[in-house]
Amino acid sequence: MLNILAISGSLRAASTNSALVAALAHNAPPGCRVTVYDGLGRLPIFNPDDEGERTPPAASELIDAVTQADGVIISCPEYAHGVPGGLKNTLDWLVSRDAAVEKPAMLVHASPRSLFARAALAEVMRTMSFALCDHVLEIALLGKKPPDVEAILAEPKNRRAMHDALNAFAAFIRAR
Repeated sequence: MLNILAISGSLRAASTNSALVAALAHNAPPGCRVTVYDGLGRLPIFNPDDEGERTPPAASELIDAVTQADGVIISCPEYAHGVPGGLKNTLDWLVSRDAAVEKPAMLVHASPRSLFARAALAEVMRTMSFALCDHVLEIALLGKKPPDVEAILAEPKNRRAMHDALNAFAAFIRAR
């Protein structure tokens, strides 16, 4: 059983990125378990002085979750042509750890317009030594209200796309 950790880079209650990672968890194929990380808003601002024995419990939980996962999926909104601060802070807690080194990762997107954040996030993750999967899932949810988001994610073609993306990611993980 592959254990995949899914992280939404958004803190919004009605986040399309959070809806996408939740839908991935519900559409996981046999042999995969997708767990959604929900601690983004509880992480303190990263401070290198707070590493080691002083690592805050919320940061330790994140580090442990990434370490124990076979792979990580991130769905990231774009704010001002960049990665939102909360997600960047999350990644900063992993920088000096081994948790990210050669950890398989895949990016998924809820907006076709997040091109700057995609490039920035991929660059940050490569710099941190994540092993990025080439397969990218995009389901256009931008600007949709929660009932519409649910309906779009339940469409057979989108359920198939999620299933196919997770299978591709699973194959990537197993090939490493």
